[in-house]
Amino acid sequence: MKKNPKPALIKDQKFTLIAMSVLIVILAGVLIGVLIFMKNQPIETRGVPTIVAVDPLEPDSSKWGINYPNQYTTLLQTEFNNTRTTYGGSEPFSKLEEDPRLVELFAGYPFSKEYNEERGHRNALTDVRATKRLSDKTPGTCYSCKSSNNPQLWSEMGMETYDAMPFAQLGEQITEPIGCANCHEAGTMRLVVTNPALENALVAQGLNWQTFTRQEMRTVVCANCHVEYYFEKGTNYLTFPWTNGTTIEDIEAYYVEDGHIDWTHPDSGADMIKMQHPDYELFSAGSTHYEAGVACADCHMPYTRDGAVKFSTHDVHSPLFNPASTCGTCHTDVDYVVGRVEEIQGQVWQTMSASEDAIVAAINAISTAAASDGVDADKLAEARLLHRSAQLRWDFIAAENSMGFHNPEEALRILATSIDLARQAQITAMEAMGK
Repeated sequence: MKKNPKPALIKDQKFTLIAMSVLIVILAGVLIGVLIFMKNQPIETRGVPTIVAVDPLEPDSSKWGINYPNQYTTLLQTEFNNTRTTYGGSEPFSKLEEDPRLVELFAGYPFSKEYNEERGHRNALTDVRATKRLSDKTPGTCYSCKSSNNPQLWSEMGMETYDAMPFAQLGEQITEPIGCANCHEAGTMRLVVTNPALENALVAQGLNWQTFTRQEMRTVVCANCHVEYYFEKGTNYLTFPWTNGTTIEDIEAYYVEDGHIDWTHPDSGADMIKMQHPDYELFSAGSTHYEAGVACADCHMPYTRDGAVKFSTHDVHSPLFNPASTCGTCHTDVDYVVGRVEEIQGQVWQTMSASEDAIVAAINAISTAAASDGVDADKLAEARLLHRSAQLRWDFIAAENSMGFHNPEEALRILATSIDLARQAQITAMEAMGK
């Protein structure tokens, strides 16, 4: 009689299971060990090996491009992506010709001489040197957001010395437009704050960018440049007015406390503030996308592919040019989203236009009052303050690059307040004349 083979088979199966379990445990242990080892390595030794070493703060982006050709070649495209959208884009058209009311609004200030739509990042250096707003008094601070030479120059000479130099003199040391060194740390390629003014502004709010997540940094690095700022009188030191916060009310309160003015309007006599491009402030003021964790780069530098390689395109432009890869990553009905964007921007534009009309009317009323006999000086001063408050709010939205879409509710709120303040200025000027 043959022996029953089942006990031997069962024994072999048990041995196999035990052996496999031991092997899994060993492999898991090895994997954990490797992960711990990698975590404890200096960050510069991690990641994909590079072809060439890039020096810290290297301003020449072509050297970075040897290691990251996809990112570099798409960055180069920003020199030629000069396409216009309905309310902006990168075509350098004259805003003064497009809207003659701006000449009156900026009377007495260089923006009444020339105010063109900005072009792409690779044109920043060329365009700042060609603008008619330059004079022999222009400070070197105006280069702060125009060149990848800046991080190295700030490191070598300090921002105080940099900002104290005349524009022409500092320009002798600046050769590169915006590039890799403005946002990345060489070697690690991590996103970093390079502008000392941004770091100072964050510190003033008790924030440390070193603790931010990578997703947060994909917005914060844009704040190296896309923010409201001013030059301190006497030193031309670049400063962000964020000590009180980043809302328009916080910024206005800061300027009142600081006493800073950019120019005195020759027609109304009001001491004025010129807003710059507060894209970061408007977007981060509780907008829907910001609260959902969307970063600037998600829309303006979406992930794309070159074969099997996935990378973030550096051809920075309006998401409306490629909505399928920008809006389409979250929204299924892209056509609806594009139509919604256009509707929102149209509403903001109409409200902004009404704000301009109200401010121009206020300027005319204040000018008439100032030229009248027996004018109430206190009422006239009040009207001038109202003009200033109304115009800085209008300019906060007009200078911002999304025609309000970065935060539609906040944009419309600010413009509505601007209209109200401008009409108050107009009425107060009439009251100053006894009317």
